[in-house]
Amino acid sequence: MPLAGHAPDEIAAWLRLLQTPGCGRQRARQLLAAFGSPEGVFAASSVAQRQIVGEALVQALRSPPDGLDALVDATLDWLAHPDHHLLILGDEGYPPGWMHMPDSPLLLHLHGAPQRLNDRDLIALVGSRHPTASGAALAREFAAGLGRDGLGIVSGLAQGIDAAAHLGALDAGAPTVAVIGTGIDRCYPRQHEALAARIVAAGGLIVSEHALGTGPLAPHFPQRNRLIAGLSLGTLVVEAALQSGSLITARLALESNREVFAIPGPIRSPQSRGCHRLIRDGARLVESVEDILEDLRPLRRAPAPSSSATDEMPRTAAAAATTAPDVQDDVSDPILQALGWSPATLDALQARTGWATPQLQARLLELEMLEQVVRLPGQIFQRQNRA
Repeated sequence: MPLAGHAPDEIAAWLRLLQTPGCGRQRARQLLAAFGSPEGVFAASSVAQRQIVGEALVQALRSPPDGLDALVDATLDWLAHPDHHLLILGDEGYPPGWMHMPDSPLLLHLHGAPQRLNDRDLIALVGSRHPTASGAALAREFAAGLGRDGLGIVSGLAQGIDAAAHLGALDAGAPTVAVIGTGIDRCYPRQHEALAARIVAAGGLIVSEHALGTGPLAPHFPQRNRLIAGLSLGTLVVEAALQSGSLITARLALESNREVFAIPGPIRSPQSRGCHRLIRDGARLVESVEDILEDLRPLRRAPAPSSSATDEMPRTAAAAATTAPDVQDDVSDPILQALGWSPATLDALQARTGWATPQLQARLLELEMLEQVVRLPGQIFQRQNRA
């Protein structure tokens, strides 16, 4: 059932309003302020609507947008899954940090545990899609350290630092929230489908403000950064170029009077220049997890847990955290043993190991992040010679 008991007709009205051509969040908010609800918007006369918005939008509101019936049916079918929810502005459980944003999302699709939005302190961890090996390792290390102290990790499920942040939270048994720039039924990039499944299985949450079926449109990714910043006590940036979208997240955090942290790097590294710019502009230079915890401690809503974060998670989280053994070395890891020193397809590795596809893909992703395995075209994997 839909979260908070939203009736199908109400959901259909929300989708119609938000899908109406020319009706973005700002105009939808103006209409809702005037008429109270989407149903009220469509029940209002053209004369009343015209007092709020222009003639073009008034005409667009007269008839349902193309494809609306199919979208409503797909959304109601999607909501039949017990882990799928809709959250509407004003609902119980809507994050206060989003409520007060000037461009707060009106309708959200949630996959996973909705309470992740409110039940613990959260910190954003973002950075380059093309990090150095040391940058990715630092992101994962910091995310795990923050998670062990009771912080949930928020990021964007993108390649690079985002993926490392989510993996670090999973390492620590801490919940992680992924705010994505596509429809909730799409995963971008595709190779992160296994990671997304692990996030949900471990008691985390995937969040999207876009309608089902929405693809990876470029403008959506800067837009989702406002949600990442608005959900978190602070933002940690690990490796970012000067034009990185991560700097948008950091700027939005600063504008919301939230803490911004940055890890410095080599002065000639392009991936470090964004972090250095942030530090010059007032971000806190951090060298350890404790640097961040020290600044956030007065802002925390609850004390850090006395036991490990894994103990507080549901059984599914503990099971997900131990689905596959941690990478220790080339001898003890079964995937590396199965791979040997010759390229192998995903199907071949599955046949050799007997692992389920999501489990195998998740472990291969971790090995890629550790630079022990490289992914070749055609879903072929090759061990890295680290000598």
